[in-house]
Amino acid sequence: MSSDMNSKTPRLRIAVGLGDSTTAGTPGFFSPREAPPAGRGNPESQYAYWLERLCPEWRILNRGVRGQRTDQILQRFDYDVTQFSPETVILLAGVNDLHQGRSEESVRDGLRRLVEHALGGGLSVILCSLLPCNLLGAAAAVQIQRTNAWIRSYASHAGVLFCDTYAAVADPADPARLMESPDEIHPAVAGYKKMAEALAPVLTAREKAGGLA
Repeated sequence: MSSDMNSKTPRLRIAVGLGDSTTAGTPGFFSPREAPPAGRGNPESQYAYWLERLCPEWRILNRGVRGQRTDQILQRFDYDVTQFSPETVILLAGVNDLHQGRSEESVRDGLRRLVEHALGGGLSVILCSLLPCNLLGAAAAVQIQRTNAWIRSYASHAGVLFCDTYAAVADPADPARLMESPDEIHPAVAGYKKMAEALAPVLTAREKAGGLA
């Protein structure tokens, strides 16, 4: 291929998906962060796979690690995000804080720190709502709903984009439950595809809005 043709090849834009198991692709896929260098399992069991197909001008790096809290994700932010010089970071985190007995205020503080760290590095942020979980009791489901209401409000206040990934995978007949789940905790492949379908227009809106909500 000639150098002229190479110069006309568009450069892929980079976004990093940063989070826990629902970013990694659990249970069908171990992320490249969990099983380097390319991950292991069914690649369709991650929103990154589908988002790249919906937005072919973007490369979506999956940096999800199952079981992690917001503070643990922040500790690896520079290693998993900054070194790749992305334009955007997609944040989906906080449910493990709640599962491990931390308060809703602790989740809020953890998400604030993640967003502030990203913005301080000049990155655009897409902040996602926590997903439903079929194994949670009513009290925990309410915690997730309250946290998601705060996430939506905080995204607007902080000037970052918001994606309602909760709504994308919730069962219309019972929104506190996943529409489909192989383990009653995480989405099925169809759910990860729906997450990507919800994220794609937000990623596009980021370009139109200059990174602001």
